[in-house]
Amino acid sequence: MDIPSLHQLFLQHPEVSTDSRNIPENGIFFALKGTNFDGNRFAREALEKGASFAVVDDPEIALDAQFILVDDTLKTLQELATYHRTYCKTPILALTGSNGKTTTKELFAAVLQKRFKTLATRGNLNNQIGVPLTLLQLQPEMEMAVIEMGANHQGEIGFLCNLAQPDFGYITNFGKAHLEGFGGVEGVIKGKSEMYNFLIATSKTIFWNADDPIQQEKLEQYTNTYGFSQQPGKGDQTIQFLDADPYVRLQIGDVQINTQLIGAYNFTNCAAAVLVGMYFGIAAEDIRMALEAYIPNNNRSQLIQRGSWQIILDAYNANPSSMTAALHHFQKLESVAKVAILGDMFELGADAELEHLSIGKLAQSLGLSRLYLVGKNFAGTQLDEAKYPDLDSLKTELSLNPIPKGATVLIKGSRGMALERILDFI
Repeated sequence: MDIPSLHQLFLQHPEVSTDSRNIPENGIFFALKGTNFDGNRFAREALEKGASFAVVDDPEIALDAQFILVDDTLKTLQELATYHRTYCKTPILALTGSNGKTTTKELFAAVLQKRFKTLATRGNLNNQIGVPLTLLQLQPEMEMAVIEMGANHQGEIGFLCNLAQPDFGYITNFGKAHLEGFGGVEGVIKGKSEMYNFLIATSKTIFWNADDPIQQEKLEQYTNTYGFSQQPGKGDQTIQFLDADPYVRLQIGDVQINTQLIGAYNFTNCAAAVLVGMYFGIAAEDIRMALEAYIPNNNRSQLIQRGSWQIILDAYNANPSSMTAALHHFQKLESVAKVAILGDMFELGADAELEHLSIGKLAQSLGLSRLYLVGKNFAGTQLDEAKYPDLDSLKTELSLNPIPKGATVLIKGSRGMALERILDFI
């Protein structure tokens, strides 16, 4: 079956699933394959659970008309998504970056929804499977879509841009994330800049932070840009950072915005959302209401009160850049006692030992009441600090020596560490 014919079938059955455990009634199941699984084996089960059709790439599975046999199921899913994106004609704003992608995506959506019917990436479905699944949620009546794009090696962002065909783009920053796959910081810059390359080649609009020297260098020869700066006259919009004590406050013109996001590092995420709102003609007052109403969740920069303890839960992800920013913010907070629980940072490759040592030394220099380093990478450093190879060993320690009452606690680590599990032991 060719893509136009499959698309006609999709329009009649617009629910798509790649997980046989979650099958929408009368939808289409795509039997994807991975390193440790083969979705073809679950195609019959998906049909029995209510799917109308199953797209498979194993001829032995395709036994009747409910099975749609293709050469490559993932490639078919991606091609269908691009075809549907063209069919819907919805303007797409894509974003990527080393830190802050998901928060910025949520802020973009919150602001744009003040004026437009907007689709945004759910959760962090930002890879070669997640992006097409998001595009297939588009409907012709939708007026904007915000598509998050993630990558851990070069070539991915360019591929996703060609798949989604964005009309606008934004890169949050270039930091020390996925160093193993990208081949170092220069590889990160090159990989993330693939979004700039696509947008410039197609003469699309780029939103940018005019105070970021890397973005300045990358965009100095391109004129179809719209940027923000804290310095008057430097960007298209002047957006001032007021403080982050503990929540970020910023100002555009006469409008002051008091967010519920902690950490000065969230200023640029908020400023970018203001910039996008202004570009699309959304009133500053509506932008203010959208940003002030946004409350972070899913372990991203959450401020939690547990008894006498104030907890900053930032366990959604971590890399050397975001860890450094979080620690510098933590240093500035007023508290009777400060305790940091830091978990391993993943995908650093050959840089892992050096980067964990560097972060550990930074944390040691802050004069914290207590510092706990969790994970095999931190435990393997030569730091003279409380180190624990896993979360269970830290739980045992905290049951014997509880965190002082009234303390402010920073919890930060990579998603795989799942440090939020320690909350019940504080």
